[in-house]
Amino acid sequence: MTIERAALISFHACPMAPLGQGKAGGMNVYVRNLAVALGRQGVHVDVFTREHDEPLDGIETIGPNARVVHLPGGPIDLPLHRMYEQLPCFLEEIEDFRITNRLDYQVVHSHYWLSGWLGHRLAERLGVPHVVTYHTAALIKTQSRTGEDEPEVRRTVEEDLARSASRIIGFSPHERDSLVRLYGAEASRVKLVPCGVDLHRFNPVDRKEAKQRLGLNGEKVVLFVGRLEPLKGVDLLLHSTARMDVRDELKVLVVGGAEEGNNEMRRLQGMARDLSVERTVVFTGRVDQSELPFYYSAADVYVMPSYYESFGLSALEAMACGTPVIAARVGGLSSLVHHGHTGYLKSWRCPESFANSLEMILASRDLRESMGRAARRRAEEMSWERVAAEIEQVYGAATSESH
Repeated sequence: MTIERAALISFHACPMAPLGQGKAGGMNVYVRNLAVALGRQGVHVDVFTREHDEPLDGIETIGPNARVVHLPGGPIDLPLHRMYEQLPCFLEEIEDFRITNRLDYQVVHSHYWLSGWLGHRLAERLGVPHVVTYHTAALIKTQSRTGEDEPEVRRTVEEDLARSASRIIGFSPHERDSLVRLYGAEASRVKLVPCGVDLHRFNPVDRKEAKQRLGLNGEKVVLFVGRLEPLKGVDLLLHSTARMDVRDELKVLVVGGAEEGNNEMRRLQGMARDLSVERTVVFTGRVDQSELPFYYSAADVYVMPSYYESFGLSALEAMACGTPVIAARVGGLSSLVHHGHTGYLKSWRCPESFANSLEMILASRDLRESMGRAARRRAEEMSWERVAAEIEQVYGAATSESH
């Protein structure tokens, strides 16, 4: 069935938010690029998100047939753990907007559990299918790292969504199997559509040129990009750096900021001093997305040492720029990185093992270049146009089934 109009709900993660600011990260990128790609295919897309800035945001067009609709969702500075209580009022804001503008949607696609609560109720009112993308799930996160804690209401909502959603978009077989095992989702309703990458923005730049642009003076470069939070495992990168023999010729760039009030940046900087790698490791803070291709291209190797990643968008962006990736064998990274071809997957959180793989790639130009070419070829299979086409098929199948 042809889909003419879709409602995407991304309550707490605005597609327009600057990356690295607060919680803004891969999910913001995903929602924006999916909406734009669907719009180019002729689907009229409204992305509903909460107002998050002064003055009030209103409606912003992000591409042909695609726009972001900002609606009141509680105080602008409301912390994430307080947002659940705002959901009933936000649902009525969506309904008021829809009725006032005489809009009907054939499918509702929600992103993250807060949006899932909204999407389930909106889809029920409209009598249309509800498609859910979890992005992260509480039970998977808490099993991935000791100390991770999530509110009980999140687990309850996620369990309800696993039973009620018409379709669930999963990024990898690992995510599908975890949703089936931990939440009781029906495997047949979990459709695997990997994340996409903007192949126009993330293209290889000459490595020497990229290094010069960033003021790097011939050093080998190891790169991490992401929000600074314990789940990202940057401490493992620091410990691995401390075990490397080539530190005098090395720069480790840690790109990304911490959420306001989060002491992770300070903790990691202190750890770097304690490990005597403070001259090797550079914490750049947040970098504008337009500059990221130069960082990815300047890097000789990209490292993603996360405890858990539902997909690993920044690793895919690095691969699109022709950079090999060393990643923890967790979540969607297990499917994204082809061990021995586009980089290395590490099954153990062992600094010596990560350090050995880093030194192996850094020591061999031929290995770096062959893995970099393979990484780019892998990324070329994962354009947003391809992702949007597959997801539109999921929408169509769910809609046909509901009639």
